[in-house]
Amino acid sequence: MSDDGDDPYLWLEDLDGADAAGWVRERNAATVAALTGGETFGALRTELRQVLDADDRIPWPGWRGDGFWYNFWTDATHPRGIWRRTTLDQYRRPEPEWDVLLDVDALAAADGENWVWQTVTVLRPGYRRCLISLSRGGADAVVVREFDLERRAFVEDGFTLPEAKTDVCWIDADHIFVGTDFGPGSLTSSGYPRVVKRWRRGTPLSAAEVVHEGHVDDVAVYAAHDPTPGFERDFVGRSRDFWRTENHLLTGAGERIRIAVPEDAGWDAHREWLLIRLRSPWTVDGTTHPAGALLATRFDDFLAGGRELTVLFRPDERTALSGHAWTRNQLILTTLADVKSRLEVLTPGAGEWRREPLAGVPEFDHSDVIETDPDHDDAYLLSSEGFLEPATLRLGQVGGEVETLKRQPAFFETDGLAVRQFFATSADGTPVPYFVVGEPGATGPTLLSGYGGYEISLTPSYSGVIGRGWLTRGGTYVVANIRGGGEYGPRWHRAALRENRPRAYEDFAAVAADLVARGITTPERLGIEGGSNGGLLMGVMLTRYPSLFGAVVAHVPVLDMRRYHRLLAGASWMAEYGDPDRAEDWAFLREYSPYHNVRRDVAYPPILLVTSTRDDRVHPAHARKMAARLREHGHEVTYYENVEGGHGAAANNEQRSFVWALTLEFLWQRLTAAGALPRQPTPDSAAEQTSPRS
Repeated sequence: MSDDGDDPYLWLEDLDGADAAGWVRERNAATVAALTGGETFGALRTELRQVLDADDRIPWPGWRGDGFWYNFWTDATHPRGIWRRTTLDQYRRPEPEWDVLLDVDALAAADGENWVWQTVTVLRPGYRRCLISLSRGGADAVVVREFDLERRAFVEDGFTLPEAKTDVCWIDADHIFVGTDFGPGSLTSSGYPRVVKRWRRGTPLSAAEVVHEGHVDDVAVYAAHDPTPGFERDFVGRSRDFWRTENHLLTGAGERIRIAVPEDAGWDAHREWLLIRLRSPWTVDGTTHPAGALLATRFDDFLAGGRELTVLFRPDERTALSGHAWTRNQLILTTLADVKSRLEVLTPGAGEWRREPLAGVPEFDHSDVIETDPDHDDAYLLSSEGFLEPATLRLGQVGGEVETLKRQPAFFETDGLAVRQFFATSADGTPVPYFVVGEPGATGPTLLSGYGGYEISLTPSYSGVIGRGWLTRGGTYVVANIRGGGEYGPRWHRAALRENRPRAYEDFAAVAADLVARGITTPERLGIEGGSNGGLLMGVMLTRYPSLFGAVVAHVPVLDMRRYHRLLAGASWMAEYGDPDRAEDWAFLREYSPYHNVRRDVAYPPILLVTSTRDDRVHPAHARKMAARLREHGHEVTYYENVEGGHGAAANNEQRSFVWALTLEFLWQRLTAAGALPRQPTPDSAAEQTSPRS
């Protein structure tokens, strides 16, 4: 089912081609000229940059198990960032003394590269070495280098890997697991590792031993080592699609023992325990456990065939499991009840696990455990925040004291503002929750955001960018918890999976209509914003429900549902959306694919499309081609493509402040001048269509 012959904008898929690059430069220039010339934009950008670079932000810490508190920090002086560490005693102080381990700005200058920090993996135990992943311009593909934490320098002749979508994991000081681009045939159709190897220090990568392989149409393979003393284990597996994984325990003799949990279940091994988080019902010994349940069993007994399962969490219509975190001896569960968090502590026992509320959790909109050290103790770090409540960071010991360590500064005034939760009724009668943040009684510009995919929940959070850039200007901010997300567990996600995807769009449209029905806003003053899968949501809203909105912004969007699986990582998403090469799947994808549903004779609200040339997850061609097609049909479209930024569309705070100032300025102009701006600009699509690459 080739579509090459009926897509006039295939030439815009040529990432750095001369014609495509010239088109991008022209669109960027027009957008910058239209939106950034006034005093309002400059002032807004400065305000947002101050939020992002504020010196009194919480330096969010990570634990590596060696007693230090690690932090990656960016500000105006260090736009690319510094990786640093300190002690708990120092961290408690208003201005801790930090030991800088790596200055990414200095490294980028020395290497002549636009390095962006990605991840770090520290060797445990020992904690002397780590593997640092850096990307060029913020892409998913990374360069990996071994780093000596004592000498604060990269290791000469250490483990080093060239740019690729690479996964690495320490086994011991002289061995790592590595999945990367080993050459032809070593990647899946999604562009991720198909082969994982064990690599010994001092030997060439070509000599590394293969420990696991997947199929070319898998998403990826993995290998992981658990160094917990007394419970050292190696695991390998292959992700058959986005939701199904085959997992094995890899023995020292190279034997693979299947971990026989359902393929779509999540699982976690901690010491003697195995946790199983179900995404679909599972019947064991005559008992059916529902989707969304969390089960516990002893790891060795389960691998030997035992099926004695303890139910740790069972969902209901209002409550879902959000996440869990192990300490040395306890398990902390975070649940959502109508998208509001609750935390409790479970202590393993014979048959029954003792449970009690986690002490010290404040009455905020959302709290979550962000760090534990399960190798050593029962300490935890708790972050709590709300739409109008800056985050607080607390250090606790299960069953002991809870200490407030840091408070995020308030970036905007909240007097007169309130947070309210409402429920809209979707087309099939399903209640859909959403939060409204702003001044009760206000009827001005409203910004509605949503995502609705991959079982990802949108929980209440504090945003200085939204606060300063929208709420303080008199706007109202709304977050919709539509199906496709995880707010009510797997059932909420599965309700909008594949052919059921339109349920998510009906939910979002129902929220928009409910906002108008309640008098919170009007269609002309209702703007919407979303990114990635949320950008797809924006594209569908534009083409299927245009009369509901006054302006649309889509960041790094997925928009061409005919070719998404052929572009970069798109093949990995087919379990979520469907396979366009199957006639039965294309039949339902075609019904909502934004790129294929643009019509000349429909009045669309103005749209801003934002993407990144260096996004190697969602190809910028989605946004490019959508802009070209909208222009072809005479619709108002504004386009901006950042040359850096990866899937975040920005590589540093300067770029982030620019993108968000562009976004909020576009929305504010369109929504405050609703009805005054024409929706039919003069098209110049002839030149686009007649490109030599069309």
